[in-house]
Amino acid sequence: MDTERVEPGPDTEALPTKNRRRSINVGLGRLLIFVYGLFALSATGRAVVQIATKFHQAPLAYVLSAVAAVIYIVATVCLARSTVGSRRLGILCVSIELVGVLVVGTVSQLDTAAFPDATVWSDYGSGYGYVPLVLPILGLWWLLRGAKPAPAVAE
Repeated sequence: MDTERVEPGPDTEALPTKNRRRSINVGLGRLLIFVYGLFALSATGRAVVQIATKFHQAPLAYVLSAVAAVIYIVATVCLARSTVGSRRLGILCVSIELVGVLVVGTVSQLDTAAFPDATVWSDYGSGYGYVPLVLPILGLWWLLRGAKPAPAVAE
């Protein structure tokens, strides 16, 4: 049996192959990967600078920024990989992200002294245009909507 991978295209659509898969990371999927990657970079940079220069001022806020950075990194990789295992891990990470945004956002609204300096998730992500609040909702929807790679096409 021939199992060589054939990339779909105008001349190859009719060619049989066992390994042909359709890409699910198009459109909104690519946009989510890009935004998660951007937040992974920005949250990581913010956390590194905060922890290195003024950790003693607001250790909880800066540790939460680092946690957010790790979650964004893992979520980016999970969204990009699109395997069953990565989707499961992505759902876990993005769920933790959503809980984190809601808890930190609520606490930062009710007790301003709890966070002397802002985190990515403070005030529901208002410092980032509320993207940290909307992003996990979109991410969970994308991961849970059942986007699965197409099964291999039999010859």
